[in-house]
Amino acid sequence: MTEDERRAIEADCARLVALYANLNDAARWDEVAALYADDGVMFRPTAPDTPITGRAAILAAFQGRPPRQTRHLCANIVITAEGPDRASGHSAMVLFQPDAAPLAGSFHDRFVRTAQGWRFAERRGSLAW
Repeated sequence: MTEDERRAIEADCARLVALYANLNDAARWDEVAALYADDGVMFRPTAPDTPITGRAAILAAFQGRPPRQTRHLCANIVITAEGPDRASGHSAMVLFQPDAAPLAGSFHDRFVRTAQGWRFAERRGSLAW
């Protein structure tokens, strides 16, 4: 892998992290679920030991949420290209909601290149507070 290829992978995956937050805040659930590989796995920060497996199940989990207003801020995004079709990453996250204390945590991600582009193979959230 060349340096240019590595940087492109890292930029594409970092974009996925930011896009996920923006789509989540806009409640665009179909588009959020589409950021996962077909067999992707999601672990919510509030339920870090409960996997939600598969794009259809991830979509259903988001659609099953009560409506809410949120603003996710993601920072300290570090992506590591592990090969031409695999990468991993870590990012810090703060969740703001009206009338609630902010939640801070992180995401540990595994990415895979699919025919549709880079997708989350696994997104594992956790809360620090």
